[in-house]
Amino acid sequence: MQQLFLAFWNVENLFDLETAPRLDKLQKEIGKSLQGWDDAVLSSKLGQLSKVIRSLNEGKGPDALGVCEVESAAVLGKLCQRIATDGGRQYQVAHADSNDARGIDVAFLYDPQRMQAGATFQHWVVKRKATRDLLQVNFTVDGKPLVLIANHWPSRLGGQYESEPYRMTAGETLAYWHQRIQQELGPQVAAVAMGDFNDEPFNRSLQEYALAVNDRDTVLNGRNPYWLNLMWPLLATGQGSHYYDGWGMLDQMLVSKGVVNGQSGWRVEMPCRIEGQGLMAQSNRQPHRFGLEPGKRDLNGFSDHFPVSLTLQRVG
Repeated sequence: MQQLFLAFWNVENLFDLETAPRLDKLQKEIGKSLQGWDDAVLSSKLGQLSKVIRSLNEGKGPDALGVCEVESAAVLGKLCQRIATDGGRQYQVAHADSNDARGIDVAFLYDPQRMQAGATFQHWVVKRKATRDLLQVNFTVDGKPLVLIANHWPSRLGGQYESEPYRMTAGETLAYWHQRIQQELGPQVAAVAMGDFNDEPFNRSLQEYALAVNDRDTVLNGRNPYWLNLMWPLLATGQGSHYYDGWGMLDQMLVSKGVVNGQSGWRVEMPCRIEGQGLMAQSNRQPHRFGLEPGKRDLNGFSDHFPVSLTLQRVG
């Protein structure tokens, strides 16, 4: 295998049917929002997601896709079935339930013909009100390790700066486990952290706490386990993955030292990409939302985020 196509997408509130069993706490949090979320609505949501996922990678679909705002492995299984029925790949799911109050998790869809899932870890972000875990899956591709970490950091609800310490905590958690991964699997291991970070590449949570930077020399020669944040070149173009009172680059892809220098056996092909704009964008270029609450759903919509992607190239 010479190339590997990886993507991440905040799919915006992928919940199972209104009648699906849920914890009492979760039912209280989201019950009213799911009124009328029936077979027809879920089918529309799955069909719209399937269109975008199958369109990625020049119509071949991603080899692995990190997702967030998903309720359960069961509803992800329905998404995989829909993708296959629509003529796409036969994906499998890597997922673990978190304690998030709204019941939304992070997960991976992956093609088992291209990569095999190994050990899976949930890294808790220690916060008084529970938030999404970081989900680490140790994949192997042609016998070589590839570590993927899915992120969905605490939101800016309550104010960007008031909530910033929560994302700093998430960033510190990511940096800690990046260091442990290098200790366990070697300093040149191929690792990719992807997600909706709810902060920009230049915010402190990413640069100072997650150690995700824009300088290749720092990644290659620094004493700490730095990530290279691949979204910086896109910032200068005025693009964004999400729109709220202006464009934001909340969805990002970070790669480890071994991917930057190629010593892991993989090297990243630049630049990173924002996907789905032709299919998902409205006339104002913003993502076409599907929505969740009754009266605010648009069955022709998709999500309030565009996917982001990168390609890894085999070295040696």
